Amino acid sequence: MVPPGVPTAALVVFALIGVALALFVSEVIPNDVTAIGIVVALAALEPWTGVGAREAISGFANTATVTIVAMYMLSAGVQRTGLVQRLGVHLARLTRGSETRALAATIGTTGPIAGVINNTPVVAVFIPMITDLARETGVSPSKLLLPLSYAAILGGTLTLIGTSTNLLASEFAATLLDRGPIGMFEFTALGAVVLVVGLAYLMTVGRWLTPARIPADVDLVEEFELEDFLAELEVGPESPLVDRPIEGLDDRTDAAVTPLRVRRNGETFLAAETDQRFRPGDVVVVNGSRTAVNRLWRRFGLERADRGGVTGETLADADSPDRLGKAVVPETSRFLGETLSEARLEAFHGMTVLAIRRGSDLIRTDLDEVTLEAGDLLLVQTTPESVEYFAESDDLLVIPEDALDRLDEADPEQIAPLSPETPVAVAIMVAVVGLAALDVLPIVIAALGGVFAMVVTGCLSSADAYDAVSWNVVFLLAGVIPLGLAMEATGGAALLAEALVATGAVLPLVAVLFLFYVVTGLLANVITPVATVVLMIPIAVDAAARLDASGFTFLLAVTFASATSFMTPVGYQTNLMVYGPGGYEFTDFLRVGGPLQLLLSVVTTLGIVAIWGI
Repeated sequence: MVPPGVPTAALVVFALIGVALALFVSEVIPNDVTAIGIVVALAALEPWTGVGAREAISGFANTATVTIVAMYMLSAGVQRTGLVQRLGVHLARLTRGSETRALAATIGTTGPIAGVINNTPVVAVFIPMITDLARETGVSPSKLLLPLSYAAILGGTLTLIGTSTNLLASEFAATLLDRGPIGMFEFTALGAVVLVVGLAYLMTVGRWLTPARIPADVDLVEEFELEDFLAELEVGPESPLVDRPIEGLDDRTDAAVTPLRVRRNGETFLAAETDQRFRPGDVVVVNGSRTAVNRLWRRFGLERADRGGVTGETLADADSPDRLGKAVVPETSRFLGETLSEARLEAFHGMTVLAIRRGSDLIRTDLDEVTLEAGDLLLVQTTPESVEYFAESDDLLVIPEDALDRLDEADPEQIAPLSPETPVAVAIMVAVVGLAALDVLPIVIAALGGVFAMVVTGCLSSADAYDAVSWNVVFLLAGVIPLGLAMEATGGAALLAEALVATGAVLPLVAVLFLFYVVTGLLANVITPVATVVLMIPIAVDAAARLDASGFTFLLAVTFASATSFMTPVGYQTNLMVYGPGGYEFTDFLRVGGPLQLLLSVVTTLGIVAIWGI
């Protein structure tokens, strides 16, 4: 039975939205795949959705989508100059020894940078520095990494290009309201207030609420609780392993044990990369459960060589180039959905995974069968070549254990050298911002022109430009944009707006605006901010018209609310990036981010009313 006054077409669109929301929250399939399904469903159900094939794929040609692609490329060009890395090196040196200085420098630097550069690579660059800086300062990295993510999110509210949601909102402002796109710095004054209030919270209340999940004085073996999973075994002269290849030991035995490295006469080499054979007197470090290790040494006549147990110091042999480290699996990784055996990190990159931290859970056995998920933190034995390789890709964010030690041993020019094209890349980025801010060119044309200039001047190769784009985000954008069109075409947005407008009978107008902010913020924390802004802006603009209020005011409330998702690790990509390295629990984001989101909902609502009226 169709409710009276509700068009069947609107019900069909609401049903699609319900299915999409369920898939977004559950992540049974990737969000970008869900978005593609939305496109197909909208076009297939055109008689009810009012969206034909051309409109269903219009998101790919949307100005906001194209601009976001260009901004990913421009951010990559600036990142490759080495400026952000150089800044991180200097901050690490200047703030060492003081938790307060370390926290202030971390959030005070990340926030403003994220206003003009995509915040994901900024956080990726800072995570290794912040992790080792925390250890050197004697503070838990958990106390710094969550504020790092939050500061990057806050910085996105400073300019039009700060986040993809800002660019989407600008497109809606031009199409739904009697005005043009949002200017580059049109809401910077409010963004600055939001940033200052947010940073003040992180330095005070947030600092107190942020937990120290990872102790400051533990090595990686202790951090991942691997003491009972590592052992040193010596090969005796009568062992059946003598003259057998070291590589593939785990394939020749039913014991679930992985050889990591072998010491021989003062020389150390990786078991995964060597073509050597076992000799009497070899000491091999293995990873596996205590039961499996015991089965191995009994079967092959080995002797326990570890006296006080294997520690991080045991694996930090100065004579060997390999090192322990951590690796974060980002949302852009091609390894997502693959098991470790399918990813073949050891075979292709000489990288052995010893343990996986997924939120507060530790996985240390049967690793080959574990399917990798975004936000997973891997404990790895890796090589300098692997670290260098993944530094140039978006598949893994590798954090070498000795990152900060290298800062003491070399000049910043060696650790973070500046590219010869640095002045050109910076000039191009400034020109893009300036041309858009002065309305000389639309932001989409200025951004595309900037990409063209960076490629032809050698600041960025075309291959690097394409690799820099988070295509899953692009497909998500292109998929959900026509959903907003369907809500408008079927009257669904008007129906929801009418329901929310009813609150205006009992609430003052500013309270209704506040309600829109709160609802949008909660929704952005469980689905993506991009999907939230697409769904909520048409409703907010329609509601404003019915309340005889400013549509731009309501649009800004939705924009800021969707861009500031602090309460869950899945609410924003940078939250997911620090989830594993900080050892956080899901509730930590609610405990620290909840009060911040409530505080900013009040500050932003009042700021919007004070600056733009209602």
